[in-house]
Amino acid sequence: MSVAMTGGGSVPRIDDWNRLLDGRVAVVTGGGDGIGAGIARLFAQHGALVEVAEIDRERADRIHDEVTSAGGSIRCHIVDVTVDEDVARLADAVLDAHGRVDVLVNNVGDYRPLVPFRRSTPESWQHQYDINLRHVFAVTRAFVPAMVEAHRGSIVTIHSVEGMRGFPMDPVYGAMKAAAAHFTTCLAVDLGRHGIRVNGIGTDLTQTPQVDYLTGYEDVRELWASWAPVGRVGWPEDQARVALFLASDQSAFVTGHNIPVDGGTKAGGGWLFSPREGRFVNRSRNL
Repeated sequence: MSVAMTGGGSVPRIDDWNRLLDGRVAVVTGGGDGIGAGIARLFAQHGALVEVAEIDRERADRIHDEVTSAGGSIRCHIVDVTVDEDVARLADAVLDAHGRVDVLVNNVGDYRPLVPFRRSTPESWQHQYDINLRHVFAVTRAFVPAMVEAHRGSIVTIHSVEGMRGFPMDPVYGAMKAAAAHFTTCLAVDLGRHGIRVNGIGTDLTQTPQVDYLTGYEDVRELWASWAPVGRVGWPEDQARVALFLASDQSAFVTGHNIPVDGGTKAGGGWLFSPREGRFVNRSRNL
């Protein structure tokens, strides 16, 4: 239920606010662990019918058991989103089951292997393209027609703050993330008239199995006040809460934006060159 607002809009009733995605079909790629799993859990808690795309069966089984044991709705599909046939199989399975998709979260991405540009090769460029950009095109294209037909939908792409600032460690990776961010902006303009909103999240300093920000730094935890303006490491739940906002009607007038969810590192500066360490760092014991 909703209450009419002056100007033709509406807001959910207060007693509906606790389930912001009730009954909505939400696809989350790479949803078996890390940020993707955090999003899958939170979406399920808010009533979404979660459809996870995951390449690793063990991770898929773990998030499936976790969500279902908590009373949530989730299905997991063992697919590789960098493979076109797998993307088609994922889209067919979701649309055959539900006839629609309301939310798409493009979460898959990886900075590894980290290759300095002077040692990079066409093969390393192709890998970065496949894992960080091409699948965003492919998965989005697979689900957009159903959203257009329904005249509603929200697309959220998880990229990186490294696409929103200079990333000296691997400029090719940074370029792919920047492309994902700009694709988000362009697609939002294209699809807005079809009732579809498109936004992105630029992550940083978030503790996941892919990126460990804690091991080896246990004795200098007080330096988080220098490394991040908010003074702490981020967690998948920090990203998930912003994804929930962007997926839900709480952001009904928000589209075309890339939000840094980084503890303030983009605003605070980011990468520094440490002469003592001889490398660029985003955390340093002693510059």
